[in-house]
Amino acid sequence: MSVAAQNGAALPAVDQRQVMGAVMASCLGWALDLFDLFVLLFVAPVVGRLFFPSEHAMLSLAAVYASFAVTLLMRPLGSAWFGSYADRNGRKGAMITAVVGVGLSTATFGLLPTVAQVGLVAPILFLMLRLIQGVFVGGVVASTHTIGTESVAPKYRGAVSGLIGGGGAGLGALLASLTYLAMSAIFPGALFDVWGWRCMFFTGIVSSILGLFVFSSLEESPLWKKLAAEKAAKAAMQNTAAPVEVVRSPIRTLFSRDYRSILFVNLLLTIGGGSGYYLTSGYLPTFLKVVSHAPNGAAAAILMICSVAVVIASIAAGHLSTFIGRKSTFVWIGLIRLIALPALFLLLPTAQSITMVGVYAVILSALGSAGYAPILIFLNERFPTAIRATGTGLSWNIGFAIGGMMPTAVSLVAKDASRLPMTLAIFAGAISVIFLVGAFIVPETRGKLDNGTAREAA
Repeated sequence: MSVAAQNGAALPAVDQRQVMGAVMASCLGWALDLFDLFVLLFVAPVVGRLFFPSEHAMLSLAAVYASFAVTLLMRPLGSAWFGSYADRNGRKGAMITAVVGVGLSTATFGLLPTVAQVGLVAPILFLMLRLIQGVFVGGVVASTHTIGTESVAPKYRGAVSGLIGGGGAGLGALLASLTYLAMSAIFPGALFDVWGWRCMFFTGIVSSILGLFVFSSLEESPLWKKLAAEKAAKAAMQNTAAPVEVVRSPIRTLFSRDYRSILFVNLLLTIGGGSGYYLTSGYLPTFLKVVSHAPNGAAAAILMICSVAVVIASIAAGHLSTFIGRKSTFVWIGLIRLIALPALFLLLPTAQSITMVGVYAVILSALGSAGYAPILIFLNERFPTAIRATGTGLSWNIGFAIGGMMPTAVSLVAKDASRLPMTLAIFAGAISVIFLVGAFIVPETRGKLDNGTAREAA
């Protein structure tokens, strides 16, 4: 069976409980994944001192963000492995394995010895574990970013895209903020450098247990069930009729002449969207510490409010794409971000009160996440069901891997904390241009998720 042949069978009947379960599982899976990643961002200054010590604080910080980028670089490999599995065998199994793997690898960071204890072995072990974690993270994307949108009615797909992509990220950041606030209270001052950061990582075991409990009762998406039924029918016919066209592997199909140009064009949006996310929500914990000098309690409170704003803005932006189209939404949000993101980074250091710091941070986070809220459903609509998990996962993870390098680049270019606002403003402006170029190039995809034979020219 070829990827083009997907129109023969009707969609299996779906009840609302199954739909809500798929959406919540996708959102929670991505939230738990981002929670595990955000733990590192919250303890970045501490980890820098313990695993990447340097006379220059910004170099230590850059090393931590580089270890974060290492994880992102492994995500495409994870998407290739888990995405291919999800396309062949279903989204559920891939999601459970990947989410549990991320949580367990996160918890293991809390057991690592520091440079003071074992010398150079410490950063090597740290980086190796980050590589392993990255593979599982890529698998989470391949499964969570398809099963939810494949299960809901067309009129809700934009909103669900925002709920999973941006809302899941906001929820993950909120959980990390709450954990950071709790650990800062339990291990105040110097104690945090000894036990607090370790306990932050240990919470990854909770996300593994929660993921295993929630996803075990999940059902496959109707679109994947339909594809599986068609494959079974084709296999039955093959025993009594002429040979049927054999499916190539999802990876080979994705990089074939029909789809590789689509994959490459998608990267303009995912690079722009991913960079915007990591330069805003991703860098804010560090910005509040080293530039705004916000106390731990105030910083945690601001970041929690930012997380709520991210959820609201993401759902709104995703739902907007249902009314005006994916392409138009990308263009309008891109134009707003081009002006607003650099301006907000320059305004933050001038804030005269912690309240104004919070206001600027909330707007910054909301805009940073709104840009990629419709990307999830857009990517789903670019690929047929037979290669959707692989295509969506690789498009998302390659773009976000490049975007994840932005905090490292900012930390290296800035050299010291006083230059961070201007450096961030310049980087935000540049990635907004990339995002806008992609927005103008890509085709409109709204309504094409169910059209398995659609092949759009890039």
